[in-house]
Amino acid sequence: MSARVPARATGGVDVTRVLLTGMSGTGKSTVVQVLIDRGYRAIDTDYGGFSELVSVADEELTGPGPGQDWVWREDRIQDLLSCETAPILFVSGCSPNQGRFYPQFDHIVLLSAPADVLVQRLTSRTNNPHGQRPGEIERVLSLQRDIEPLLRAGAGLEIDTRVPVDEVVATLLRHVGETG
Repeated sequence: MSARVPARATGGVDVTRVLLTGMSGTGKSTVVQVLIDRGYRAIDTDYGGFSELVSVADEELTGPGPGQDWVWREDRIQDLLSCETAPILFVSGCSPNQGRFYPQFDHIVLLSAPADVLVQRLTSRTNNPHGQRPGEIERVLSLQRDIEPLLRAGAGLEIDTRVPVDEVVATLLRHVGETG
């Protein structure tokens, strides 16, 4: 995963782009916050207008449930990847259309955790309500079973997030060539 957007596309600045992906409850938002706290440019695509709710076939397996899914707003993601000037950009999310952008990322990192950990995190978290409404846990576990293997196949690194978040971030930063 080392196809880069040419430096000319980012105003002559060579930017390392990293996608952090994984199921709900793996710790993507927590990792993004730690990266921000350490001074890195990190975007959680669940916020800031980077994603939108769209209609899909009722039988599709999605996070929100039958008939709807959150997808990346391709115009906003493309603008972000094309115009960013920070030396390193971390983009976090999991969307059915994220694969369209894989060639523009230097690193694709899958954050993962076993099902029991996901359930515990989803039912107890306070920073995001997803996973606390009826049926959401079951959908996340179905996505873990069916979609996570696809994410794994596209990732250059998988990090098990059962370890403390500082260890997750240290592993991530080493992988992308940062000293942290």
